[in-house]
Amino acid sequence: MTRVVVRRLLEMALVMAIVVTIVFVIVRIAPGDPAAMMLGPDATAKDVADLRARLGLDQSLPAQYGRYVWGLLHGDLGQSIFLARPVTQALWERAEPTFFLTLFSILIACGIALPVGILSAYRHGSVFDQITSTVAMFAASIPSFWLGLVLMQLFAVKLGWFQPSGYGGPGASLGERLNHLVLPACALGIVSSALIARFTRASMLDVLGDDYVRTARAKGMSEIRVVLLHAFKNALIPILTVIGLTAALLISGAIVTETVFGLPGVGSLVVSAVLRRDYPVIQGTLLVVAGLYVLINFIIDMLYLVVDPRVRY
Repeated sequence: MTRVVVRRLLEMALVMAIVVTIVFVIVRIAPGDPAAMMLGPDATAKDVADLRARLGLDQSLPAQYGRYVWGLLHGDLGQSIFLARPVTQALWERAEPTFFLTLFSILIACGIALPVGILSAYRHGSVFDQITSTVAMFAASIPSFWLGLVLMQLFAVKLGWFQPSGYGGPGASLGERLNHLVLPACALGIVSSALIARFTRASMLDVLGDDYVRTARAKGMSEIRVVLLHAFKNALIPILTVIGLTAALLISGAIVTETVFGLPGVGSLVVSAVLRRDYPVIQGTLLVVAGLYVLINFIIDMLYLVVDPRVRY
């Protein structure tokens, strides 16, 4: 098991090294001067030269790369041009809405998808199975921002049950802030549940006809124990994989939904950074998201060892 963990950690380090290199190269190979693009057409030559010196763009490429990597190793993602603060601080200030939005979205998605997928596989070929499969295909094709607008119009504007946008004032309580996340979390969770439900159904169908399931039934076990204890446990690896990928996609894919609902999260920070051409913020966010992707995949790999001991060997 130790060998597996060490190998995964080395793979994580290699992937992040590649991502860091790609992020570094993208800015350097972009047409035009990055400093001039950040400052806009009204900037003077002195302003551009000063910014190039601040960003280290006046140095050789090997020196720039070494300085960039050295800063990352010390937790320095750069300095935001327009926010006049470190990128790490800017991301941390916006992390709470994005974190809770992603967490609630994946909980809603799993809460819908897992029971539906299990029951659909258990009743394979029934009317319930056909209806849920059709609904899942339809839900997978719905843009989350469009569903968010529909939910906002129905539950916020007409019924007034939830807040239509924002994240509460500076002194808002946690409950009030979470109330603002209900609709965007439902929008993302419902759309994401379609893929998880289909994978759950397919994975359960693969194991429900296996010999050990028939043996468990022959021993007189209840259907609930057979389905949940024997079949579902052995079907978990592909389900965990798609849940992990969904969680990673929600982190990076919440940008549009956050913009629609006016949430001051990482998504809105990225949108404003792109409009302002604040490259340090864009680079830092890209690295953080890539790091979260790698971390989630590592956690899923470790869960494999818990779910199926055969993976250790």
